[in-house]
Amino acid sequence: MNKIRTYNKISVRGLAKFSLDKYEIASEIGNPDAIMLRSHVLQPEDIDPSVKAVGRAGAGVNNIPVEACTERGIVVFNAPGANANAVKELAVAAMLLSTRDIIGAIDFVRREGPGKDTEELHKLVEGGKKTYGGTELKGKTLGVVGLGAIGSLVAETGLMLGMKVLGYDPALSVEAAWRLSRDVERMENMQSLLSKSDIVTLHLPVLEATRNLINKELVESFKKGATLINLSREKVVDTAAVLLGLENGRIGRYITDFPVPELMGHDKVVPIPHLGASTEEAEENCAIMVADQLVDFLENGNIRNAVNFPNLSLDRNGGYRIAFSNRNVPKMLNQVLSVLAEREINVIDMINKSRDNVAYNIIDIESEPTADLIQALEDIDGVIKVRTL
Repeated sequence: MNKIRTYNKISVRGLAKFSLDKYEIASEIGNPDAIMLRSHVLQPEDIDPSVKAVGRAGAGVNNIPVEACTERGIVVFNAPGANANAVKELAVAAMLLSTRDIIGAIDFVRREGPGKDTEELHKLVEGGKKTYGGTELKGKTLGVVGLGAIGSLVAETGLMLGMKVLGYDPALSVEAAWRLSRDVERMENMQSLLSKSDIVTLHLPVLEATRNLINKELVESFKKGATLINLSREKVVDTAAVLLGLENGRIGRYITDFPVPELMGHDKVVPIPHLGASTEEAEENCAIMVADQLVDFLENGNIRNAVNFPNLSLDRNGGYRIAFSNRNVPKMLNQVLSVLAEREINVIDMINKSRDNVAYNIIDIESEPTADLIQALEDIDGVIKVRTL
């Protein structure tokens, strides 16, 4: 029986993926095999020695101590793309808010409208129409920074709205490139994209290369009066640099899903309370995706959408399965196979992949692994964690 400890409220449809005859699920449970969470900030000391995997029902994993997990052979899963449509739709709303003062107009009617009769309200509305006019998205240039699952959807939607779309992503994967419309004009650098875009929208993870990506120097490259939209992560933007851009007119409006104290009260800032993936559909999609990945890993050892281990899977073709992680150093697999050979254990099938400083292996063998065999594998210098499945 596998045990799953949950943090936050996880979609019922996601939890239903864990069959009751194989899994126990609770927010307080001893010796869990896996942890499933959303925004809860997980500390290394909160992770029991029994934990084999952590599943984040969302895309970002900045609330998980990934490096500490990797050191302990704990696989960290996320749900890339599962909330993409929700974020895309909020990006469209943000673009509309950037060209039409919808919030100001609504506040005006709510403030001035009560108590007026039909004729007075009609005059008020007609008068307000002049004050709160705007421009259309059609014909504007949209700059999309980050062309992954979300960014590519935003770019496609921009094209459908009649916008010219520019894209920049130095780490664009082959899969993402296939997904991207050829009508999106690829930019070679950020400065070129910023200088040509009326609206810039960010869709990037927080990495060392992207932290404070929008800094004081890049702000000076913005087309004067452009809108900056940040629905990705707070730390990809240097708040002080954005405030400077708002003051000198380089940035006309900043729409962010990550309010911070320095931005409060600024009339050119539209703060949103982290609504990017806050739809019923997105929460369900993320929970279902992560639950499926955890089930496949716990039952078969397969890895899909891990952020710290290589993705790999091996179909079951009979026999008994051993899965193990190790430091990515030479001759590790040879040592494991030697242990099997010494015990005259035949290998049916196997797969091995590495990622950065770690490697992961699945080996199907003919005979049932003994405690002595597992101990011998664990004793190999460089082996991190061994599991039998």
